[in-house]
Amino acid sequence: MSVVDEWIKHGLKNVRFTGGEPTLYPHLEDLVKRCSSGGVNRIALSTNGSASWSKYSRLLDIGVSDFSISLDGGCCSIGDAMSGGAKGAWNKVVENIRRLSAETYVSVGMVFTEQNVSQAVETVMLAHSLGVSDIRIVPSAQFNQALCNLSELPDYVLAKYPILKYRIDGIKQGRHVRGLQPGDCSTCWLGLDDIAVVSRWHFPCIIHLREGGDPIGGAGPNMRNERAEWVANHNAFKDPICVANCLDVCRDYNAKVAAFKAKEARDANS
Repeated sequence: MSVVDEWIKHGLKNVRFTGGEPTLYPHLEDLVKRCSSGGVNRIALSTNGSASWSKYSRLLDIGVSDFSISLDGGCCSIGDAMSGGAKGAWNKVVENIRRLSAETYVSVGMVFTEQNVSQAVETVMLAHSLGVSDIRIVPSAQFNQALCNLSELPDYVLAKYPILKYRIDGIKQGRHVRGLQPGDCSTCWLGLDDIAVVSRWHFPCIIHLREGGDPIGGAGPNMRNERAEWVANHNAFKDPICVANCLDVCRDYNAKVAAFKAKEARDANS
């Protein structure tokens, strides 16, 4: 709560609670209420979709307006297997996606591996039928293939989901979703604006955290200064986590910022 209070004091506008599975955290509702009362514009939750409907309904009522839910299979046999083998888990997730999509913004996240990639098109079309707001696809870090079979998706589906279209367009251009490419920006400007916090520590990004990277420093009032110093001194091409895992959207963001800063410098000198 102290970290959230510190952010709110400095004008926090957007926050996402993730994990692990955040619905298992006993103080989640308290954090959501604090953000809602503190003027946070967008309160998001990343979840595996397996909690009870009453839990999600309660989170809606107290201020969560953005749900990101995992959907890794287009049928119950694959879906149950991808969710750990619990019988009926996939049906519960699908129903929660359907009900939440009728109430607020819902995106579904699909992680593809050798186990479920053959169902990629079927899974996207299922999400489309559930009324979701957008669809995010990504290969697992271990699989990291181009997901070329998704280029078969019909144009009317791509036209509806900007995040999905962005990624499919990249696939059609031969871009990998994960990993730095020659010519990418070596500075991670995203570190100035996007903070990943777990326990007492803040990390460069959620990918860096999940891949076992070191924190930048302790969560507290000096986080922004510490992150600015990290951005100034960090070379992404010398960081094996960035080299292997940096996402296309992060690479494009950093390229845009680098171009903007270069223009600023030219304008200042003209």
